[in-house]
Amino acid sequence: MKKNFGVKNWLFPMPVLMIGTYDEEGTPDMMNAAWGGISFDDQITICIDTAHKTWANIAARKAFTVAFGTAGTAVPCDYLGIVSGNDVPDKVAKSGFTAVKSAFVDAPVMAELPLVLECTLVSMNRENCNVVGKIVNCAVEESVLTDGQPDAAKMKPLCFDPCRHVYRLRGDVAARAFSCGRKLK
Repeated sequence: MKKNFGVKNWLFPMPVLMIGTYDEEGTPDMMNAAWGGISFDDQITICIDTAHKTWANIAARKAFTVAFGTAGTAVPCDYLGIVSGNDVPDKVAKSGFTAVKSAFVDAPVMAELPLVLECTLVSMNRENCNVVGKIVNCAVEESVLTDGQPDAAKMKPLCFDPCRHVYRLRGDVAARAFSCGRKLK
């Protein structure tokens, strides 16, 4: 029997998305966001509260990066989600991450995060806090590739558990995706 909980935002897994921007002085900023996902083949939609510095940075620079937190970066990723860029303007430097200028967009790439989507702004909607970006490049650290493709088992991406307020790991293979389409007996 299922227990009813009413309206909850419990979606599993919730990726730990690390949103990178530059502020008006060119200082790297990064926030931790869980509400986002691919919305078209070449677009990502992320919910970012309009009070966040990241919202203002994206509006000003028209670009951002989206990386994924990993098991090895859980502490600095969590720090970047707790500390506000409005209060601590050099929080990326304090996190220990190394910000590198993207070759594709006006936003930083963190050297320690193995996969990054580099995006230009498509739209921002203040009413629902949605930011839509066009993915212009995806860069992946070679050390997390297997047969030339990203390997989640090597990346060990974090997911946020909204019920327990903890980070969990993803990456194990449960079944091959194409085998799931077979008829069940």
